[in-house]
This record gives sequence, C-alpha cells and structure tokens, in this order.
Amino acid sequence: MDIKTLYNLPVKGFLALDEAQRLYDIALEAGAKGPCLEIGSYCGKSTLFLGTACKEAGAVLFSIDHHRGNEEQQPGEEYHDSDLVDGEGRMDTFPFFRKTLETAGLEDTVIAMVTRSRIASRQWATPLALVFIDGGHTFEAAYTDYVSWAGHVMPGGYLAIHDIFDDPAKGGQAPYEIYNLAKASKLFEECPMTGTLGVLRRL
Repeated sequence: MDIKTLYNLPVKGFLALDEAQRLYDIALEAGAKGPCLEIGSYCGKSTLFLGTACKEAGAVLFSIDHHRGNEEQQPGEEYHDSDLVDGEGRMDTFPFFRKTLETAGLEDTVIAMVTRSRIASRQWATPLALVFIDGGHTFEAAYTDYVSWAGHVMPGGYLAIHDIFDDPAKGGQAPYEIYNLAKASKLFEECPMTGTLGVLRRL
C-alpha cells in the first residue's frame, strides 16, 4: 500500500506521515493475530492506516469515538474547527468519518462504535491484537481509556499511544503519563517511538 497516497487524501486529522506509516506497519502485523481497536478516530485520519492494514491482514478494526470532539476541539479552544459543527451548533465528526471509510473502501473492515470508550469496554471480552489510544487528553480521559482497554491486549499484541511529549512545553502530559503507567505495569515492553507515537508490546 502506498502510504503517501493515503496520507494525501483530504481527511482532517493530526498525524505525521512517519506516525501513519508506523501505525500501518504494526496493524498489519497485529491484524494477522486478531482484531484491532482504536480510541479517538475524529474524521478518520488514523483509521485510514489502521483500517487499510487490517483489511490487508483479513482483520477488523473497531473504531470508538463519540464524535462530539474532545476538550481541545470545542468552540474557543486551540483545535476547534467550525467546519465540523452541525446544524444544532454541536461538534459532529461522524459524517466526515463515514465519508473517509467510503472513500478508502473500508466500510467492510471498520466497525464504528459511536460511544465513549468506557461504555464500549463494559462487557468487552474479545482479546485484541492492537489497541491505539488517541482520545481525550485530560488525565481522567486518557487514564480511563488506558484502564478500560490495556488489559484486553493479547500477549504479543501492541498498545500504541499518540501525542506523547516528555516536555510539558511541547504538549499535554496525560498520554505521557499513561505511557509511563503501562511501562511500570511490567505487562508491556517498550518498542521504539516514532514521533509522538509510543508503542509497547504485551508480554
């Protein structure tokens, strides 16, 4: 798959090209072992790479997002995009997400779950080969995503966390903090980082 072609599709999102390539690579490997899951799909930028890899591997991708935007995307905040506001004045990225799936031919691979991750996890019982956390960036939101889903990663599977900054001046600390929690748990081994994308393998 030509990652640059996928990357250049007109899909809103916050993902560097090298991070996109890494997501594709680990999802292609993971998809041979079982289903994958992402938390925080927004308009589907990361879904392009995870979903395409899963499609090629014969796996499915569960994609969780309430599609109302996180705390940084609300009106008046740094990452607010007025194009994503619906007729009632609320953030709604789901129509854009569905368009991404249609454009990329992923409607038979990606299973959209329009809800909060803690709700989706309540009765979850399926082992996952990859969990990608890229949801809310408050500590409460990131921690909830971590405790709700890290335990579902199968041995040999991956836990990937986006937007990790060890310097508070460069970005929020919640993803960095849950990344450190995962390392401290002794359940994961650290893999090389790509940009702000942290990758850990379940032992």
